[in-house]
Amino acid sequence: MKISLQGISRVFEGATPAVDDVTLEIGSGKLVALLGPSGSGKTTILRMVAGLDFPDRGTIRFGQEDATTIPVAKRGVGFVFQHYALFPHMTLHENIAFGMEALRPKRSKHEIAARVEELLGLVRLPGLGERFPAQISGGQRQRVALARALAVEPRVLLLDEPFGALDAAVRRDLRRWLREIHDELGITTIFVTHDQEEALDLADEVVILRDGRIVQAGSPATVTRRPVSPFVLEFLGDANRFTVPVEGGAVRFGSQRLPAPEGLAASAQLFARPRDLVWKPAGEGLPVRIQRILDRPDSRRLVALTHEGVAVELDVAPETQVRVGEDGVIGVLRWQVFPA
Repeated sequence: MKISLQGISRVFEGATPAVDDVTLEIGSGKLVALLGPSGSGKTTILRMVAGLDFPDRGTIRFGQEDATTIPVAKRGVGFVFQHYALFPHMTLHENIAFGMEALRPKRSKHEIAARVEELLGLVRLPGLGERFPAQISGGQRQRVALARALAVEPRVLLLDEPFGALDAAVRRDLRRWLREIHDELGITTIFVTHDQEEALDLADEVVILRDGRIVQAGSPATVTRRPVSPFVLEFLGDANRFTVPVEGGAVRFGSQRLPAPEGLAASAQLFARPRDLVWKPAGEGLPVRIQRILDRPDSRRLVALTHEGVAVELDVAPETQVRVGEDGVIGVLRWQVFPA
């Protein structure tokens, strides 16, 4: 099911637009992440696609059908919330069956029971149908919530921060599992998250929002390798920012001369992620002094100060020999340059 948003806007009373003239095409069977900081409009967009809210302007199409004003009960969407929204007094079987029992024409009890068992197997919870939500873990409850959303065979699956209430290890496991489920079923899926890693790991396309507008949309490779603005670059992960002079079509990073886009003024902003900088005891680069050393399972992060007192973070191999107070230089392996 292809979804088209055409110039949709939503303004709440007495507020600036929550969603401002958003146009977006979501291909049939794609998994798309809406990513952005709090207040960027991502959940409002999801609610309008679901039929839980309606745009003040613009249209929403499901395939060739104008779905802008179709009520939620008739849209054929499955919705998974952050906090599960399971009925605590019902067994897992009853929770999953709930939506099917309200369908018209109604399925037989045998058909419903067979479908519930099929879904419990799909979400890797076979044989647990008689348990209650309080008797399973948070990650398992979120799987049940997804099974319940899939039970009504939705045309579109919508997920609002589906893993936000779970710890990091469970989130990683469920991300991989959700991608497998999506690939198996092929349902057009939109999920909202503020977790950059989650969006990049899961999605076919990432849509980055700011102040109710799309600032960039593309594949994970596109938005990470070719960000269109400093906001996108910094939002997607740690980045060091340097003000650098522009000299004859290049920028100068300490003693390094680096290619830069044309048309820059006398100074520019250079961005480099910690993994894109290299530490050297001496040589070409920017002179620094090591201030702190942070050891991680698979790397060491060095916090250094330039001669001007600017803090810089860079990642090195765990076995790198360096000490606090040591002087050296940092060089740039990969970088992005934007106007100052």
